[in-house]
Amino acid sequence: MANPEKAAAVDELKELFNASTAAVLTEYRGLSVGQLQTLRRSVRENAHYAVVKNTLTEIAAREVGIDAFEGKMSGPSAIAFVHGDPVDVAKALRDFAKSNPELIVKGGYMDGVALDEAGMKKLADLESREVLLSKMAGALIGVQSKAAALFQAPLSKAVRTVEALREKQEAA
Repeated sequence: MANPEKAAAVDELKELFNASTAAVLTEYRGLSVGQLQTLRRSVRENAHYAVVKNTLTEIAAREVGIDAFEGKMSGPSAIAFVHGDPVDVAKALRDFAKSNPELIVKGGYMDGVALDEAGMKKLADLESREVLLSKMAGALIGVQSKAAALFQAPLSKAVRTVEALREKQEAA
């Protein structure tokens, strides 16, 4: 790669891959500039959506140890480099693709694991991190209150028994 501009582009892509918790590969053939802007706005909070050059992206991904995109880099490609919640990004891409069938989600990777198109759909079907955490907190509170009720009964019985013994001692 003798061209310094291409080397700089590969370095930039490597930085984006390294800074991301996940990445989603899409093909945007047939989308207008306005539609792409709408898509970028929908994922902006959790990801950086960038149009990429296939060959340079393959080189950058290979150099950072990501093999999830091998054989998938064809046609006009763009990647959502996720820096927030991957579930929210997957949902935004899925929802955008429903109203704009020209967008094709080809796959991605998350936490070093390659995800195919079906894996991305499963990720999009998950509830967000905040919802899952609140459900877990609610379950823990429910368990805590049940445990407290179980321990309260024997403790109150023991207190009544000790009080009865004290009263009996005082009476005698």
